[in-house]
Amino acid sequence: LSLAAGLGASTELISGPLLDLPFYDPASDHRSPSALRLVQALRRADGFVVSTPSYHGGMSGVIKNAIDYAEDMRTDARPYFDGRAVGIVVTAHGAQALGTTLSGVRSIVHALRGWPTPYAACLNAQSRPFENGRPTSADVEEQLATVAAQVVRFARAQMAVAAEEAQEVAAARV
Repeated sequence: LSLAAGLGASTELISGPLLDLPFYDPASDHRSPSALRLVQALRRADGFVVSTPSYHGGMSGVIKNAIDYAEDMRTDARPYFDGRAVGIVVTAHGAQALGTTLSGVRSIVHALRGWPTPYAACLNAQSRPFENGRPTSADVEEQLATVAAQVVRFARAQMAVAAEEAQEVAAARV
């Protein structure tokens, strides 16, 4: 997030206790305060990063449940992740699960009409990529910087296109 902020993006971290969400239930209209905050943050976002550990070759159930709340955005003017850049960071204890988890997350982002960035950070936890919340190597920092830069760059491009389209619509009404 600090890398994206350094590029001029406003950022918000939703992790840990804020992801302690009830199982998503599409039949219920009740949403916890954490679920409401998550959905509102997604609605405001022009881009975001999904970061997940890989468990048994797939994304964390906690992260998948959080993503399921995007279903509340299905009737929005900008449904689901439509037009939003989505960076992906995957960690796994060993290299084998990184690819399958990355592929799964990208498939979900596509299904929700989002634009996964071309580059994703795949971090092998065996090499201890973080210490005290900071990258432990230039390689890890470079991967995260690439994801952040691509999310910010694509979000800016999408915002410019949306502004241009709005001007064209306004001009057509005159």
